[in-house]
Amino acid sequence: MDQIIVHGNGPLKGEIPIAGAKNACLTLMPATLLTDEPLTLTNAPRLSDIHTMTTLLQSLGAEVAALQDGQVLAMSSHDLTSHRAEYDIVRKMRASILVLGPMLARDGVAEVSLPGGCGIGARPVDLHLRALEAMGAQLDLRDGYVFAKAPQGGLKGATYEFPLVSVGATENALLAAVLARGTTVLKNVAREPEIVDLARCLRAMGAQLEGEGTSTITIQGVESLHGATYPVVTDRIELGTYMLAPAICGGEVECIGGRIELLSAFCEKLEEAGVTVEETARGIKVSHHNGRVKAVDVTTAPFPGFPTDLQAQFMALMCTAEGTSVLEETIFENRFMHAPELTRMGANIEVHGGHATVQGVDKLRGAPVMATDLRASVSLILAGMAAEGQTTVSRVYHLDRGYEHVVRKLRGVGAHIERVKEEQS
Repeated sequence: MDQIIVHGNGPLKGEIPIAGAKNACLTLMPATLLTDEPLTLTNAPRLSDIHTMTTLLQSLGAEVAALQDGQVLAMSSHDLTSHRAEYDIVRKMRASILVLGPMLARDGVAEVSLPGGCGIGARPVDLHLRALEAMGAQLDLRDGYVFAKAPQGGLKGATYEFPLVSVGATENALLAAVLARGTTVLKNVAREPEIVDLARCLRAMGAQLEGEGTSTITIQGVESLHGATYPVVTDRIELGTYMLAPAICGGEVECIGGRIELLSAFCEKLEEAGVTVEETARGIKVSHHNGRVKAVDVTTAPFPGFPTDLQAQFMALMCTAEGTSVLEETIFENRFMHAPELTRMGANIEVHGGHATVQGVDKLRGAPVMATDLRASVSLILAGMAAEGQTTVSRVYHLDRGYEHVVRKLRGVGAHIERVKEEQS
């Protein structure tokens, strides 16, 4: 098993290219199941989760080829051979549930294992299922699988209001509704850029819909979709992560491909902390040259609020800030599992339920730490870059799910970081 070794760092300088969004790409890939014509995605990230979704689609009979060093995904579902998404694949990643809506809409049947993924809370799929039931789906949960059938003649348009905002449930409902008969109105939907990206891709495939980016999306079902070539949107979570690197170490880094509109609430908090953020012709430039940042409070919220997927990384920054900050997690429970590991590095953190109080310290100390999930793993790397001495991060396989070439990108701006094989005792 690999480890990442980080040594305390001086100021950073240079540029980091930002990849296509993992969460957007994982949502766009199942759209191939809606048509028998080719769907090609460009600007695809090269991550283990993308490989998992590829394996899942191939198990259903779809053809998926990674071209141009994996940055182009050429897909075709002209001849599906199965409608069963097996547990052995689905358990690895929650996004696997997104094959349910497309298969049900296109062929009227689907059998999908209940998903797995990071251990950051229950994240039940009931919101997905209720939206599909509103369109007439008949659902049966048994033996760890969702057995779904559409009524005779296919799914029907419906009006459905989500009781809670859910990105995944919005995506599944949208994927199903584009082929449903009649008009579907989805209310209280997620507004994340990944939702907007999915809607734009579906429109490029011939879907008729409007309202993405607002709380209501209206879809007029069509008989069939056609193929398309579509670029995956920039990964706003990778963008925010690398924006934090010069904030925590000092220096100046330009994140190529970034746009402030993807992370406006996050950028506001960085500026409140004393970090300079400016949009350039090529992306976003972040700089900090004046010692410790100021402590600021953060509350996670659905888009356009502060992203839950940047909370762990921002906590790493607050560990060496001047003053006391309070981070409130409102999206997922169990998402402060990185706090004890940061404490091992000398951070002063108290967690009470969904709140973490961070008293900034002058300096963190390098220590052996263990990653608990994807975003926690990179928060420990950022902390290690700001710490005295060596930090060794174990269980970094989480990183491969969400960050491509993290060591290469950080070394490119001057970080002292390497990935090594763990020594066996």
